[in-house]
Amino acid sequence: MLSYRQINLLGLITCIAAMAFAVGFLQNYLQLEPCPLCVITRVIVISMSVIFFLGLIHNPKQTGQRLYGSLNLLVGLAGFGVQLRHIWLQNLPPDQVPACGPGLEFLLQTQPALSALRTVFEGSGDCAVIDWTFMGLTIPMQTALLFGFLLILVVLQLKKRPRSLFG
Repeated sequence: MLSYRQINLLGLITCIAAMAFAVGFLQNYLQLEPCPLCVITRVIVISMSVIFFLGLIHNPKQTGQRLYGSLNLLVGLAGFGVQLRHIWLQNLPPDQVPACGPGLEFLLQTQPALSALRTVFEGSGDCAVIDWTFMGLTIPMQTALLFGFLLILVVLQLKKRPRSLFG
């Protein structure tokens, strides 16, 4: 059974590898610009990596690990939800795809944050474009699998029982 420290390290390494893949390969090598939902996904992955990192270096007992795990559960479920929305947008019939809108940075500069996020989640044509696939899976589908794996780690962290001194 994995220790708390090993679970947090594996989660942190997974998040770092995912960001290296997104930025290094998809954005820099393939020259794919992230859509607004992809930017939000990156923020969520970075948030999870920070929580895994804090759990790793702090390495508290069960109650502290459950706090870190609960935070990552909420963040990971939000990330999984974003991916489901993104997959849904990509599978709309072409005549139902929303028109392309301004980028996330512009929205955040010109609107209150909640209004900008609502606009992003309503969808834009940018988010419906399928730029790249691997083994038949789009980037949001692959990222949903990533969040699935991270959520499994979080559940392991939440369900883990401390070792007793007598057995």
